[in-house]
Amino acid sequence: MKVWLNGKEVETAATSLTLLTEELDLPVEGVAVAVNNRMVPRSQWADYVLTEGVHIVIIKAACGG
Repeated sequence: MKVWLNGKEVETAATSLTLLTEELDLPVEGVAVAVNNRMVPRSQWADYVLTEGVHIVIIKAACGG
């Protein structure tokens, strides 16, 4: 299915946020996800069903100053 990820249309086989983060090989810690401008708690990622055309923003924490 096609979704919007950080402003770019991408093709994914993931059906949940957990599967998407695994598909993108994201770290387990230091990642926040918003879907359609609403933050989704990590505890809900496995149950959050992705749909065609949804807008997802993924933010990764960075160290440094």
